[in-house]
Amino acid sequence: MTAEGAFNTGKTILLTGASSGIGALTVRALADAGHTVYAGIRQITGRNATAVADLNRYTADHGVDLQAVELDVTSQDSADAAITQVIEKSGRLDVVVHNAGHMVLGPAEAFTVQQLASLYDVNVLGTQRVNRAALPHLRGQGGGLLVWVGSSSTRGGTPPFVGPYFAAKAAMDALAVSYAAEIIRFGIDTTIVVPGAFTSGTNHFANAAAPADTQRAASYDNRYGDLVAKLNSKLAALIPPDADVAEVAAAITRVVDMPAGTRPFRTHIDPSRDGSEVVSAVADRIRAEFFHRVGLDDLLTPGSNR
Repeated sequence: MTAEGAFNTGKTILLTGASSGIGALTVRALADAGHTVYAGIRQITGRNATAVADLNRYTADHGVDLQAVELDVTSQDSADAAITQVIEKSGRLDVVVHNAGHMVLGPAEAFTVQQLASLYDVNVLGTQRVNRAALPHLRGQGGGLLVWVGSSSTRGGTPPFVGPYFAAKAAMDALAVSYAAEIIRFGIDTTIVVPGAFTSGTNHFANAAAPADTQRAASYDNRYGDLVAKLNSKLAALIPPDADVAEVAAAITRVVDMPAGTRPFRTHIDPSRDGSEVVSAVADRIRAEFFHRVGLDDLLTPGSNR
C-alpha cells in the first residue's frame, strides 16, 4: 500500500485559487469531510483579506481544520513558500487541487499578446509552479493525488468570445494528461474534474477580463452587436434551475475520499450537457488504446478507459 493509500481519510490538502467560487466552496467541503485543508489565496492581508476573514469564521463556527496560506501561482517563490509552510505545519502533503484560474470575455483578436501570456501564466504555468514545489514531497512519500479543475470547454461546446480562456484550459488539460502517466509509477493518482459553464455561484463572468485593445473590440460590435453582453444569459438558459455549483465541490471531495488507485481519470459535472463528456470518453479511450499498443499499460489508471 502506498503512503497515500494508507490515509483514506484525514488527508492534508492544498487547493489553489480558494478565495471565491468553486475554490471557496471546495475547501469548506473538504474540511467538513475531516481533512486538513490549506486554502491557497494570494494577498491574504490585502485584496483578499475579507475572503480570509470569512474562511476563519467558517473554521471557528464549524470546528474544522481549515486555514488560509499565502499563494500566488504566478510566483515560484510563493508556490515554494506555500508548500514549505504546509509541510512544516502538517508534516506531509497528500493532495494538491489545481483550481486557480482566470477568465476573459471578448473578441480574441482584441486581446494583446501580453494579455494571453498573463492568462496562460495563471491557468497553465501556475499549475507547473505548484507541481514543481509539491511533487518532490509526494514522490518522496510514495503516494498522493493531483486534482485538476478543468473546463467542459476543452472538448465540449465552445461559444465565441471566450477563446483565450478556452485555449488556456485546453493547455492545462493536456498537461494534466501527460503528468498522469509520468507520476503514476510514484503512486500518485491523477483526476481531472470537469465543470460545465455554471453561470451562478462563481465570479467567472463578473470578474472576466476585457480586451485591452478597445478599438478592435468595438469593431466587432457592428457585426455581433451585444452578443458578448448576452453570452452569460444565453448559457444560463441551458442550465436547469436546480443546478448548484456546490456539486463541483462535492465531486472533488468524493474523489479525494476514494482509495488510491480507484479514482476516475475524469469526472464531469455539467448541467448544461454541452457534449464534453461524450468527446472526452472517446479521446481518453483512444489514449488508452494507444498505450496498449506501445506497451505502456501500467501507466493507465483503473479509470482510464482500459
